Amino acid sequence: MTRLARRLAAPAPGWTTEADVVVVGSGIAGLSAALELRNRVPRVLLVTKGALASGSTVWAQGGVAAALHPEDSPAAHLADTLVAGAGLCDPRAVEVLVTEGPARVRELVTRGAVFDLDAAGDLALTREGGHHADRIVHAGGDATGAEISRALVAQLEAVRTDPGIEVIEHALVLDVLTSAPGPDGRPGAACGVTLHVIGEGSRDGVGAALGRAVVLATGGIGQVFRSSTNPVQATADGIAAALRAGARVGDVEFVQFHPTVLWLGSGVLGQLTLVSEAVRGEGAYLLDTDGVRFMPGVHPMAELAPRDVVAHAIVGRMAQTGADHVLLDARHLGADFLRARFPTIHDRLLEHGIDLTTDVVPVAPAQHYHSGGVVTDLSGRSTLSGLYAAGEVACTGVHGANRLASNSLVEGLVFAQRAARDIASRVATGELPHRDPVERPGGDALVAAAARSRIQRAASSGPGVVRTAEGLATAQVELAAVRTDAHRAAGVVAAPQSAEWETTNLHQAATVLTATALLRTESRGGHFRADFPVPDEAWRVRLESSLTADGGLRTERAPLG
Repeated sequence: MTRLARRLAAPAPGWTTEADVVVVGSGIAGLSAALELRNRVPRVLLVTKGALASGSTVWAQGGVAAALHPEDSPAAHLADTLVAGAGLCDPRAVEVLVTEGPARVRELVTRGAVFDLDAAGDLALTREGGHHADRIVHAGGDATGAEISRALVAQLEAVRTDPGIEVIEHALVLDVLTSAPGPDGRPGAACGVTLHVIGEGSRDGVGAALGRAVVLATGGIGQVFRSSTNPVQATADGIAAALRAGARVGDVEFVQFHPTVLWLGSGVLGQLTLVSEAVRGEGAYLLDTDGVRFMPGVHPMAELAPRDVVAHAIVGRMAQTGADHVLLDARHLGADFLRARFPTIHDRLLEHGIDLTTDVVPVAPAQHYHSGGVVTDLSGRSTLSGLYAAGEVACTGVHGANRLASNSLVEGLVFAQRAARDIASRVATGELPHRDPVERPGGDALVAAAARSRIQRAASSGPGVVRTAEGLATAQVELAAVRTDAHRAAGVVAAPQSAEWETTNLHQAATVLTATALLRTESRGGHFRADFPVPDEAWRVRLESSLTADGGLRTERAPLG
């Protein structure tokens, strides 16, 4: 049995602070949860890995999906979401999303978000892949995430002096603290976090933030892979910390690879430039390197098919042509329109010598979004008492096997508010008391930062866009060979510090991802097995993983809903 450590190797906390709720992350989910909680509990602590405005939300180009048009409906949005999720969505969670989403988007406007308007002064709506209606709200053409982040950060900055809320920036959360274990030996309730702060003053180094509840809103796992559209901060910190604390994670094998990411050569690593699905939503074509448009022969929705369909079609076409990319052609849409609708993408492409208005754009799939995460209920509660999750780090059941375009931002809004309200209610009734943390038994882990490229190579070649039993088994062997005791190993240059902690999180997330992808012997949504290329009705279940008391990785089939 694969075994993972239950905690990171780290110095003992040198300082302690206390709040009613600790929120980890400053993307749309974390900011929304903190702002909602501020009005409902006496004291909130928001911890963010970088600056307040550095969350993944800033990078979202496309928009927010909500049924706001008179001719659209939540039922139609629900139907499109279920189709994209390929049979693994929790219909109850999707219904919550589509019915509460429109109100949450309107609340963003009241919080100061400035969205693009049409000629009549109403919210301008566009369409993206998988949607059968214009229901995508956008801002600045293709800078929706940046505008939402700006508005929410401004709201938080306005209450910085409020004694009921504290923000700690440049802080990497290490582990979720848990209270005394139960009779079965499993960890008790979440009661805070340990964190490492890079800065000056009394909040330097490793400390402990105690709380009645913890909300994880840490984003995704993008840096598990060699190339991703995710920011460098997306190192699977939340999902790994939740797993170590005793929570269940689910749908981990479902990784969304965005079809159209700027291709600059095989040697380019790190965060890549995304060419939003909205470009195809406005009518851009995908061509192979011979200039042939191929998507109409693949799916009735052509370039607007669900992302997994488009990504797999691109990989197949690349194999047929022997090319390492395909081409995105938007030239027929007109220069004035493209510059006005996609100013951010236009400018970023120009930085690489590509003019969206006159050139075809080389693109290929790259990791973009993780549909799985910490398993939660409809109120954001994880399977570990006191621990909540919202946003990309969570597995709410909304996305199933594949996220529908632009459902991520609205999911963060809807479930962050639900989590905040549930926490406030439980705090008021005394259901979430302050608890004392205890050290979890078992060994600790630290992976040398130098091993990161090795981990990323294994993840990219194993549980990448196209998966096989052989490739996944090889990745398992490679990941198992990575030393997890770097802090004790003679001759290994490594110490408990940010790069090593992040690399340890990447290793644990990659290990679970590979294990679940190997178990699921079918293809569905963001999980494509070349050796099992069709869906299997027997696999209409969620795979949920957890650690046993001694750190053994256990994966079980769980019914949906």
